[in-house]
Amino acid sequence: MRNSLIFKLMGAFLLVIAIGALVISILISLSTRNAFNLYTTRSGQVWAQQLAPQLADYYAQTNGWQGIDAFIQSDILGQLPHAGAGNMMGQGRGFGAGRQNAGGGMLFMMGQRLILTDEQGIVVSDTQDELTGKQIPSTDLKNGATITVDNRLVGTIIVTPNDIAGSGTPAGEFLASVNQAIVRSVVVAGFIALILGAVLSIQITAPLRQLKKAASAIAHGDLTQRVEIRSHDELGELGQTFNHMAESLSNAETQRQHLVADVAHELRTPLAAIQGTLEGMQDGVLPLDDEQIAALHSETTLLNRLVGDLRLLSLAEAGQLKLERQEVEPGGFLQQVTERAKSQANQKNVRLETDIQPDLPEIWIDLDRITQVLNNLISNALRYTPEGGSLTVQASFPPGGSALHISVVDTGAGIDPENLQYVFDRFYRSDKSRTRSSGGSGLGLAIVKQLVEAHGGSVQAESPLFQSDNQQGFGTRISFTLPILKK
Repeated sequence: MRNSLIFKLMGAFLLVIAIGALVISILISLSTRNAFNLYTTRSGQVWAQQLAPQLADYYAQTNGWQGIDAFIQSDILGQLPHAGAGNMMGQGRGFGAGRQNAGGGMLFMMGQRLILTDEQGIVVSDTQDELTGKQIPSTDLKNGATITVDNRLVGTIIVTPNDIAGSGTPAGEFLASVNQAIVRSVVVAGFIALILGAVLSIQITAPLRQLKKAASAIAHGDLTQRVEIRSHDELGELGQTFNHMAESLSNAETQRQHLVADVAHELRTPLAAIQGTLEGMQDGVLPLDDEQIAALHSETTLLNRLVGDLRLLSLAEAGQLKLERQEVEPGGFLQQVTERAKSQANQKNVRLETDIQPDLPEIWIDLDRITQVLNNLISNALRYTPEGGSLTVQASFPPGGSALHISVVDTGAGIDPENLQYVFDRFYRSDKSRTRSSGGSGLGLAIVKQLVEAHGGSVQAESPLFQSDNQQGFGTRISFTLPILKK
Protein backbone atom coordinates (compact mmCIF):
# COMPACT_ATOMS: atom_id res chain seq x y z
CA MET A 1 0.00 0.00 0.00
CA ARG A 2 2.99 2.31 0.70
CA ASN A 3 0.80 4.68 2.73
CA SER A 4 -1.10 5.62 -0.41
CA LEU A 5 -4.35 5.68 1.56
CA ILE A 6 -2.83 8.15 4.02
CA PHE A 7 -1.73 10.35 1.13
CA LYS A 8 -5.22 10.20 -0.35
CA LEU A 9 -6.82 11.10 2.98
CA MET A 10 -4.37 13.95 3.57
CA GLY A 11 -4.98 15.20 0.04
CA ALA A 12 -8.72 15.11 0.70
CA PHE A 13 -8.21 17.06 3.95
CA LEU A 14 -6.08 19.65 2.14
CA LEU A 15 -8.68 20.04 -0.59
CA VAL A 16 -11.49 20.48 1.95
CA ILE A 17 -9.39 22.99 3.92
CA ALA A 18 -8.53 24.95 0.78
CA ILE A 19 -12.14 25.06 -0.42
CA GLY A 20 -13.39 25.95 3.06
CA ALA A 21 -10.78 28.70 3.45
CA LEU A 22 -11.64 30.17 0.05
CA VAL A 23 -15.37 30.15 0.73
CA ILE A 24 -14.96 31.61 4.23
CA SER A 25 -12.58 34.32 3.01
CA ILE A 26 -14.93 35.38 0.23
CA LEU A 27 -18.01 35.35 2.45
CA ILE A 28 -16.34 37.29 5.29
CA SER A 29 -14.86 39.83 2.87
CA LEU A 30 -18.21 40.36 1.16
CA SER A 31 -20.04 40.55 4.48
CA THR A 32 -17.56 43.11 5.84
CA ARG A 33 -17.78 45.21 2.68
CA ASN A 34 -21.58 45.05 2.71
CA ALA A 35 -21.62 46.02 6.38
CA PHE A 36 -19.42 49.03 5.63
CA ASN A 37 -21.62 50.01 2.72
CA LEU A 38 -24.67 49.83 4.98
CA TYR A 39 -22.87 51.81 7.66
CA THR A 40 -21.71 54.56 5.31
CA THR A 41 -25.15 54.77 3.73
CA ARG A 42 -26.80 55.33 7.08
CA SER A 43 -23.98 57.64 8.19
CA GLY A 44 -24.40 59.63 4.98
CA GLN A 45 -28.12 59.91 5.66
CA VAL A 46 -27.39 61.33 9.11
CA TRP A 47 -24.98 63.90 7.67
CA ALA A 48 -27.38 64.75 4.89
CA GLN A 49 -30.13 65.45 7.42
CA GLN A 50 -27.77 67.82 9.28
CA LEU A 51 -26.72 69.56 6.06
CA ALA A 52 -30.27 69.98 4.78
CA PRO A 53 -31.19 73.00 7.03
CA GLN A 54 -27.99 74.86 6.03
CA LEU A 55 -28.71 74.28 2.36
CA ALA A 56 -32.34 75.26 2.84
CA ASP A 57 -31.20 78.60 4.37
CA TYR A 58 -28.83 79.09 1.42
CA TYR A 59 -31.65 78.45 -1.07
CA ALA A 60 -33.95 80.84 0.77
CA GLN A 61 -31.31 83.58 0.79
CA THR A 62 -30.27 83.19 -2.87
CA ASN A 63 -33.67 82.06 -4.16
CA GLY A 64 -31.90 79.25 -6.05
CA TRP A 65 -28.81 77.11 -6.23
CA GLN A 66 -26.51 79.61 -7.90
CA GLY A 67 -23.01 79.52 -6.37
CA ILE A 68 -23.75 76.41 -4.36
CA ASP A 69 -20.37 74.81 -5.23
CA ALA A 70 -18.48 77.63 -3.47
CA PHE A 71 -20.80 77.38 -0.50
CA ILE A 72 -20.17 73.65 -0.16
CA GLN A 73 -16.38 74.18 -0.24
CA SER A 74 -16.52 76.99 2.37
CA ASP A 75 -15.93 76.75 6.10
CA ILE A 76 -19.62 77.13 6.88
CA LEU A 77 -20.29 73.37 6.55
CA GLY A 78 -17.26 72.63 8.68
CA GLN A 79 -18.96 74.27 11.67
CA LEU A 80 -21.62 71.56 11.83
CA PRO A 81 -21.86 69.65 15.14
CA HIS A 82 -20.61 66.09 15.39
CA ALA A 83 -22.90 63.33 14.19
CA GLY A 84 -22.67 60.22 16.33
CA ALA A 85 -22.72 57.95 13.36
CA GLY A 86 -19.82 59.80 11.77
CA ASN A 87 -17.30 59.50 14.54
CA MET A 88 -15.97 56.20 13.34
CA MET A 89 -14.99 57.60 9.97
CA GLY A 90 -13.43 60.74 11.41
CA GLN A 91 -10.27 59.61 13.14
CA GLY A 92 -7.58 61.99 11.87
CA ARG A 93 -9.55 62.77 8.72
CA GLY A 94 -13.15 63.07 7.63
CA PHE A 95 -16.11 64.35 9.59
CA GLY A 96 -14.86 65.23 13.06
CA ALA A 97 -11.68 67.06 12.11
CA GLY A 98 -13.55 69.92 10.43
CA ARG A 99 -14.62 71.48 13.68
CA GLN A 100 -11.12 72.16 14.88
CA ASN A 101 -9.40 73.50 11.75
CA ALA A 102 -9.67 76.30 9.27
CA GLY A 103 -10.87 75.08 5.95
CA GLY A 104 -12.88 72.55 7.93
CA GLY A 105 -15.31 72.02 5.07
CA MET A 106 -12.63 70.35 3.04
CA LEU A 107 -11.56 68.15 5.94
CA PHE A 108 -15.18 67.33 6.70
CA MET A 109 -15.74 66.17 3.20
CA MET A 110 -12.50 64.21 2.99
CA GLY A 111 -13.36 60.78 1.65
CA GLN A 112 -17.00 61.76 1.20
CA ARG A 113 -18.98 62.82 -1.85
CA LEU A 114 -21.78 65.35 -1.82
CA ILE A 115 -24.50 65.27 -4.48
CA LEU A 116 -27.13 68.00 -4.53
CA THR A 117 -30.18 67.80 -6.79
CA ASP A 118 -33.03 70.17 -7.46
CA GLU A 119 -36.67 69.38 -6.87
CA GLN A 120 -36.78 67.36 -10.12
CA GLY A 121 -33.81 65.14 -9.19
CA ILE A 122 -31.34 66.83 -11.57
CA VAL A 123 -27.85 67.18 -10.08
CA VAL A 124 -26.89 70.81 -9.52
CA SER A 125 -23.68 70.10 -7.59
CA ASP A 126 -21.36 67.08 -7.40
CA THR A 127 -18.06 67.26 -5.49
CA GLN A 128 -16.60 64.89 -8.09
CA ASP A 129 -18.08 66.78 -11.07
CA GLU A 130 -19.32 63.54 -12.66
CA LEU A 131 -23.11 63.75 -12.39
CA THR A 132 -23.77 67.51 -12.67
CA GLY A 133 -26.79 68.09 -14.92
CA LYS A 134 -27.83 64.42 -14.88
CA GLN A 135 -31.00 62.88 -13.53
CA ILE A 136 -30.67 60.83 -10.31
CA PRO A 137 -32.90 57.73 -10.06
CA SER A 138 -35.64 57.90 -7.46
CA THR A 139 -34.17 54.85 -5.66
CA ASP A 140 -30.92 56.77 -5.05
CA LEU A 141 -32.81 59.88 -3.93
CA LYS A 142 -34.32 57.84 -1.08
CA ASN A 143 -30.82 57.52 0.46
CA GLY A 144 -30.58 61.33 0.82
CA ALA A 145 -32.32 64.05 2.83
CA THR A 146 -34.93 66.35 1.29
CA ILE A 147 -34.49 70.13 1.39
CA THR A 148 -37.65 72.16 1.87
CA VAL A 149 -38.28 75.89 1.94
CA ASP A 150 -41.72 77.09 3.11
CA ASN A 151 -42.91 73.45 2.97
CA ARG A 152 -41.88 73.30 -0.68
CA LEU A 153 -39.39 70.68 -1.96
CA VAL A 154 -36.46 72.46 -3.50
CA GLY A 155 -33.84 69.71 -3.59
CA THR A 156 -32.21 66.59 -2.15
CA ILE A 157 -28.76 66.23 -0.56
CA ILE A 158 -26.98 62.85 -0.77
CA VAL A 159 -23.78 62.08 1.16
CA THR A 160 -21.94 58.98 -0.02
CA PRO A 161 -18.33 57.73 0.28
CA ASN A 162 -15.95 58.25 -2.62
CA ASP A 163 -14.14 54.90 -2.19
CA ILE A 164 -14.96 53.04 1.01
CA ALA A 165 -12.13 50.52 0.58
CA GLY A 166 -9.60 52.79 -1.04
CA SER A 167 -6.01 52.61 0.15
CA GLY A 168 -5.22 55.14 2.85
CA THR A 169 -8.81 55.36 4.09
CA PRO A 170 -9.77 54.02 7.53
CA ALA A 171 -12.26 51.66 5.93
CA GLY A 172 -9.66 50.37 3.51
CA GLU A 173 -7.16 49.87 6.30
CA PHE A 174 -9.76 48.07 8.38
CA LEU A 175 -10.74 45.77 5.51
CA ALA A 176 -7.07 45.05 4.84
CA SER A 177 -6.55 44.13 8.51
CA VAL A 178 -9.63 41.88 8.40
CA ASN A 179 -8.31 40.12 5.30
CA GLN A 180 -4.91 39.63 6.96
CA ALA A 181 -6.63 38.19 10.04
CA ILE A 182 -8.60 35.82 7.80
CA VAL A 183 -5.43 34.62 6.10
CA ARG A 184 -3.69 34.05 9.43
CA SER A 185 -6.73 32.25 10.83
CA VAL A 186 -6.95 30.02 7.75
CA VAL A 187 -3.26 29.13 8.00
CA VAL A 188 -3.52 28.27 11.72
CA ALA A 189 -6.80 26.36 11.25
CA GLY A 190 -5.36 24.52 8.24
CA PHE A 191 -2.27 23.52 10.22
CA ILE A 192 -4.39 22.22 13.12
CA ALA A 193 -6.73 20.43 10.70
CA LEU A 194 -3.75 18.75 9.00
CA ILE A 195 -2.44 17.51 12.35
CA LEU A 196 -5.85 16.16 13.32
CA GLY A 197 -6.26 14.69 9.84
CA ALA A 198 -2.92 12.93 10.10
CA VAL A 199 -3.89 11.45 13.48
CA LEU A 200 -7.26 10.35 12.09
CA SER A 201 -5.64 8.89 8.98
CA ILE A 202 -3.24 6.86 11.10
CA GLN A 203 -6.12 5.60 13.24
CA ILE A 204 -8.07 4.60 10.13
CA THR A 205 -5.20 2.96 8.28
CA ALA A 206 -3.67 1.16 11.30
CA PRO A 207 -6.33 -1.60 11.41
CA LEU A 208 -6.26 -1.78 7.62
CA ARG A 209 -2.50 -2.38 7.71
CA GLN A 210 -3.09 -5.06 10.32
CA LEU A 211 -5.71 -6.63 8.07
CA LYS A 212 -3.32 -6.52 5.12
CA LYS A 213 -0.59 -8.21 7.14
CA ALA A 214 -2.93 -10.93 8.37
CA ALA A 215 -4.41 -11.47 4.89
CA SER A 216 -0.92 -11.77 3.42
CA ALA A 217 -0.03 -14.38 6.05
CA ILE A 218 -3.20 -16.35 5.29
CA ALA A 219 -2.42 -16.15 1.57
CA HIS A 220 0.91 -17.84 2.37
CA GLY A 221 -0.80 -20.64 4.28
CA ASP A 222 -0.84 -19.39 7.88
CA LEU A 223 -4.50 -19.87 8.78
CA THR A 224 -3.95 -19.04 12.46
CA GLN A 225 -3.78 -15.31 11.78
CA ARG A 226 -6.43 -13.14 13.48
CA VAL A 227 -6.80 -9.38 13.89
CA GLU A 228 -7.44 -7.55 17.14
CA ILE A 229 -10.84 -5.87 17.36
CA ARG A 230 -10.54 -2.46 19.07
CA SER A 231 -13.69 -0.69 17.93
CA HIS A 232 -17.33 -1.35 17.16
CA ASP A 233 -17.55 0.76 14.00
CA GLU A 234 -17.32 -0.35 10.36
CA LEU A 235 -13.62 -1.14 10.73
CA GLY A 236 -14.38 -3.25 13.79
CA GLU A 237 -17.06 -5.11 11.84
CA LEU A 238 -14.59 -5.60 8.99
CA GLY A 239 -12.06 -7.07 11.42
CA GLN A 240 -14.70 -9.35 12.91
CA THR A 241 -15.75 -10.51 9.45
CA PHE A 242 -12.12 -11.17 8.58
CA ASN A 243 -11.68 -13.27 11.72
CA HIS A 244 -14.81 -15.26 10.86
CA MET A 245 -13.47 -15.81 7.35
CA ALA A 246 -10.10 -16.93 8.71
CA GLU A 247 -11.87 -19.27 11.14
CA SER A 248 -13.94 -20.74 8.31
CA LEU A 249 -10.83 -21.24 6.18
CA SER A 250 -9.08 -22.93 9.10
CA ASN A 251 -12.06 -25.21 9.69
CA ALA A 252 -12.29 -25.98 5.98
CA GLU A 253 -8.61 -26.87 5.89
CA THR A 254 -9.02 -29.10 8.94
CA GLN A 255 -12.01 -30.81 7.34
CA ARG A 256 -10.06 -31.26 4.13
CA GLN A 257 -7.23 -32.94 6.00
CA HIS A 258 -9.68 -35.13 7.88
CA LEU A 259 -11.49 -35.95 4.65
CA VAL A 260 -8.31 -37.21 3.04
CA ALA A 261 -7.54 -39.34 6.08
CA ASP A 262 -11.13 -40.62 6.32
CA VAL A 263 -11.33 -41.46 2.61
CA ALA A 264 -8.02 -43.30 2.81
CA HIS A 265 -9.26 -45.20 5.86
CA GLU A 266 -12.62 -46.09 4.31
CA LEU A 267 -11.06 -47.23 1.05
CA ARG A 268 -8.35 -49.20 2.76
CA THR A 269 -10.80 -51.55 4.55
CA PRO A 270 -12.51 -53.07 1.47
CA LEU A 271 -9.29 -52.97 -0.55
CA ALA A 272 -7.44 -54.82 2.21
CA ALA A 273 -10.22 -57.45 2.33
CA ILE A 274 -10.10 -57.88 -1.45
CA GLN A 275 -6.31 -58.06 -1.47
CA GLY A 276 -6.24 -60.58 1.41
CA THR A 277 -8.80 -62.81 -0.25
CA LEU A 278 -6.99 -62.75 -3.61
CA GLU A 279 -3.59 -63.45 -2.01
CA GLY A 280 -5.14 -66.36 -0.05
CA MET A 281 -6.42 -67.81 -3.31
CA GLN A 282 -3.04 -67.37 -4.98
CA ASP A 283 -1.29 -69.12 -2.11
CA GLY A 284 -3.85 -71.90 -2.07
CA VAL A 285 -4.94 -71.03 1.46
CA LEU A 286 -8.44 -70.14 0.30
CA PRO A 287 -10.34 -72.12 -2.30
CA LEU A 288 -11.48 -70.48 -5.50
CA ASP A 289 -15.16 -71.19 -4.99
CA ASP A 290 -18.48 -69.37 -5.09
CA GLU A 291 -18.26 -68.35 -1.43
CA GLN A 292 -14.96 -66.51 -1.88
CA ILE A 293 -16.12 -64.92 -5.12
CA ALA A 294 -19.30 -63.70 -3.34
CA ALA A 295 -17.13 -62.17 -0.60
CA LEU A 296 -15.03 -60.36 -3.20
CA HIS A 297 -18.19 -59.13 -4.90
CA SER A 298 -19.58 -57.83 -1.60
CA GLU A 299 -16.41 -55.86 -0.84
CA THR A 300 -16.33 -54.49 -4.39
CA THR A 301 -19.97 -53.39 -4.04
CA LEU A 302 -19.17 -51.57 -0.80
CA LEU A 303 -16.18 -49.93 -2.41
CA ASN A 304 -18.25 -48.85 -5.41
CA ARG A 305 -20.97 -47.43 -3.14
CA LEU A 306 -18.40 -45.42 -1.18
CA VAL A 307 -16.94 -43.94 -4.34
CA GLY A 308 -20.45 -43.13 -5.59
CA ASP A 309 -21.37 -41.43 -2.31
CA LEU A 310 -18.20 -39.34 -2.41
CA ARG A 311 -18.88 -38.29 -5.97
CA LEU A 312 -22.48 -37.36 -5.10
CA LEU A 313 -21.29 -35.25 -2.16
CA SER A 314 -18.68 -33.55 -4.31
CA LEU A 315 -21.22 -32.62 -6.99
CA ALA A 316 -23.76 -31.37 -4.43
CA GLU A 317 -21.23 -29.23 -2.55
CA ALA A 318 -19.98 -27.74 -5.82
CA GLY A 319 -23.56 -26.91 -6.91
CA GLN A 320 -23.20 -29.09 -10.01
CA LEU A 321 -25.72 -31.76 -9.07
CA LYS A 322 -28.41 -31.92 -11.74
CA LEU A 323 -31.96 -32.24 -10.41
CA GLU A 324 -34.78 -33.69 -12.48
CA ARG A 325 -37.69 -31.94 -10.78
CA GLN A 326 -41.34 -32.83 -11.12
CA GLU A 327 -44.64 -32.18 -9.35
CA VAL A 328 -45.13 -34.69 -6.55
CA GLU A 329 -48.07 -35.29 -4.20
CA PRO A 330 -46.16 -35.78 -0.92
CA GLY A 331 -48.70 -37.95 0.95
CA GLY A 332 -48.71 -40.83 -1.50
CA PHE A 333 -44.98 -40.52 -2.18
CA LEU A 334 -44.05 -40.78 1.53
CA GLN A 335 -46.43 -43.69 2.01
CA GLN A 336 -44.78 -45.60 -0.87
CA VAL A 337 -41.26 -45.04 0.44
CA THR A 338 -42.32 -46.18 3.93
CA GLU A 339 -44.01 -49.33 2.61
CA ARG A 340 -40.87 -50.36 0.72
CA ALA A 341 -38.80 -49.99 3.90
CA LYS A 342 -41.13 -52.09 6.07
CA SER A 343 -39.49 -55.40 5.16
CA GLN A 344 -36.16 -54.06 6.45
CA ALA A 345 -37.88 -52.86 9.64
CA ASN A 346 -39.60 -56.21 10.14
CA GLN A 347 -36.26 -57.99 9.96
CA LYS A 348 -35.10 -55.93 12.95
CA ASN A 349 -38.46 -56.26 14.72
CA VAL A 350 -38.98 -52.47 14.57
CA ARG A 351 -42.43 -50.99 14.04
CA LEU A 352 -42.44 -48.57 11.07
CA GLU A 353 -45.37 -46.14 10.94
CA THR A 354 -46.48 -42.95 9.19
CA ASP A 355 -48.09 -39.80 10.53
CA ILE A 356 -48.96 -37.78 7.43
CA GLN A 357 -51.23 -34.75 7.48
CA PRO A 358 -53.99 -35.01 4.86
CA ASP A 359 -54.30 -32.69 1.86
CA LEU A 360 -50.66 -31.62 1.78
CA PRO A 361 -49.67 -29.16 -0.98
CA GLU A 362 -47.65 -30.47 -3.91
CA ILE A 363 -43.88 -30.14 -3.93
CA TRP A 364 -41.42 -29.58 -6.82
CA ILE A 365 -38.64 -32.12 -6.31
CA ASP A 366 -36.27 -34.62 -7.90
CA LEU A 367 -38.14 -37.77 -6.95
CA ASP A 368 -35.08 -40.06 -6.97
CA ARG A 369 -32.96 -37.70 -4.83
CA ILE A 370 -35.63 -37.17 -2.16
CA THR A 371 -36.28 -40.92 -2.17
CA GLN A 372 -32.58 -41.35 -1.47
CA VAL A 373 -32.87 -38.81 1.38
CA LEU A 374 -35.73 -40.72 2.99
CA ASN A 375 -34.05 -44.11 2.50
CA ASN A 376 -30.87 -42.81 4.13
CA LEU A 377 -32.81 -41.41 7.10
CA ILE A 378 -34.88 -44.57 7.56
CA SER A 379 -31.84 -46.87 7.23
CA ASN A 380 -29.87 -44.73 9.70
CA ALA A 381 -32.79 -44.74 12.19
CA LEU A 382 -33.24 -48.51 11.90
CA ARG A 383 -29.53 -49.02 12.51
CA TYR A 384 -29.72 -47.28 15.89
CA THR A 385 -33.22 -48.38 16.99
CA PRO A 386 -33.26 -51.52 19.20
CA GLU A 387 -35.62 -54.46 18.64
CA GLY A 388 -39.14 -53.74 19.79
CA GLY A 389 -38.72 -50.02 19.11
CA SER A 390 -40.61 -47.88 16.67
CA LEU A 391 -39.87 -45.52 13.82
CA THR A 392 -42.30 -42.88 12.45
CA VAL A 393 -42.25 -40.90 9.21
CA GLN A 394 -44.10 -37.62 9.77
CA ALA A 395 -45.21 -34.91 7.33
CA SER A 396 -47.06 -31.66 7.96
CA PHE A 397 -47.65 -28.24 6.49
CA PRO A 398 -48.04 -25.39 9.01
CA PRO A 399 -50.78 -22.83 8.25
CA GLY A 400 -49.38 -19.86 6.37
CA GLY A 401 -46.07 -21.64 5.82
CA SER A 402 -44.05 -21.91 2.64
CA ALA A 403 -42.40 -25.30 3.10
CA LEU A 404 -43.40 -28.89 3.81
CA HIS A 405 -41.98 -30.35 7.06
CA ILE A 406 -40.89 -34.00 6.95
CA SER A 407 -39.38 -35.89 9.91
CA VAL A 408 -38.08 -39.37 10.67
CA VAL A 409 -38.43 -40.10 14.41
CA ASP A 410 -36.99 -43.14 16.19
CA THR A 411 -36.99 -44.51 19.73
CA GLY A 412 -33.29 -45.31 19.68
CA ALA A 413 -30.52 -44.42 22.10
CA GLY A 414 -30.36 -40.79 20.99
CA ILE A 415 -27.31 -38.63 20.32
CA ASP A 416 -25.17 -36.88 22.90
CA PRO A 417 -25.68 -33.08 22.72
CA GLU A 418 -21.94 -32.61 22.26
CA ASN A 419 -22.08 -34.67 19.07
CA LEU A 420 -25.44 -33.44 17.75
CA GLN A 421 -23.89 -30.59 15.77
CA TYR A 422 -21.61 -32.97 13.88
CA VAL A 423 -24.16 -35.55 12.69
CA PHE A 424 -24.26 -34.06 9.18
CA ASP A 425 -20.46 -34.04 8.76
CA ARG A 426 -18.81 -36.49 6.40
CA PHE A 427 -17.65 -39.79 7.95
CA TYR A 428 -19.19 -38.91 11.30
CA ARG A 429 -20.46 -41.77 13.48
CA SER A 430 -22.15 -41.00 16.79
CA ASP A 431 -20.89 -44.34 18.14
CA LYS A 432 -17.13 -44.29 17.58
CA SER A 433 -16.91 -48.02 18.19
CA ARG A 434 -19.02 -48.79 15.14
CA THR A 435 -17.29 -49.89 11.97
CA ARG A 436 -18.43 -49.71 8.36
CA SER A 437 -20.23 -53.03 8.72
CA SER A 438 -22.11 -52.00 11.86
CA GLY A 439 -22.35 -48.23 11.53
CA GLY A 440 -22.33 -47.45 7.81
CA SER A 441 -19.87 -45.24 5.95
CA GLY A 442 -20.72 -42.06 7.82
CA LEU A 443 -21.82 -40.34 4.59
CA GLY A 444 -25.58 -40.93 4.78
CA LEU A 445 -26.58 -37.82 6.75
CA ALA A 446 -24.02 -35.67 4.93
CA ILE A 447 -25.69 -36.69 1.65
CA VAL A 448 -29.12 -35.94 3.16
CA LYS A 449 -28.03 -32.42 4.07
CA GLN A 450 -26.57 -31.66 0.64
CA LEU A 451 -29.55 -33.06 -1.30
CA VAL A 452 -32.11 -31.20 0.83
CA GLU A 453 -30.20 -27.90 0.53
CA ALA A 454 -29.91 -28.45 -3.23
CA HIS A 455 -33.74 -28.39 -3.27
CA GLY A 456 -33.78 -25.12 -1.32
CA GLY A 457 -34.68 -26.73 2.01
CA SER A 458 -32.98 -27.13 5.37
CA VAL A 459 -32.28 -30.02 7.75
CA GLN A 460 -31.86 -30.33 11.51
CA ALA A 461 -31.42 -32.98 14.19
CA GLU A 462 -33.01 -33.25 17.65
CA SER A 463 -32.26 -35.71 20.42
CA PRO A 464 -33.99 -34.97 23.76
CA LEU A 465 -33.14 -38.28 25.48
CA PHE A 466 -30.09 -36.72 27.12
CA GLN A 467 -32.18 -33.90 28.60
CA SER A 468 -33.22 -34.32 32.22
CA ASP A 469 -36.71 -32.92 31.54
CA ASN A 470 -37.32 -34.99 28.41
CA GLN A 471 -41.02 -35.47 27.81
CA GLN A 472 -40.79 -36.16 24.08
CA GLY A 473 -40.71 -39.95 24.18
CA PHE A 474 -38.30 -40.38 21.24
CA GLY A 475 -34.59 -40.82 20.77
CA THR A 476 -33.70 -38.85 17.65
CA ARG A 477 -35.67 -36.79 15.16
CA ILE A 478 -34.15 -35.80 11.82
CA SER A 479 -36.29 -33.16 10.13
CA PHE A 480 -36.04 -31.40 6.80
CA THR A 481 -38.11 -28.93 4.81
CA LEU A 482 -39.00 -28.78 1.12
CA PRO A 483 -40.49 -25.70 -0.57
CA ILE A 484 -44.05 -26.24 -1.77
CA LEU A 485 -45.08 -25.77 -5.38
CA LYS A 486 -46.67 -22.32 -5.74
CA LYS A 487 -49.16 -22.02 -8.55
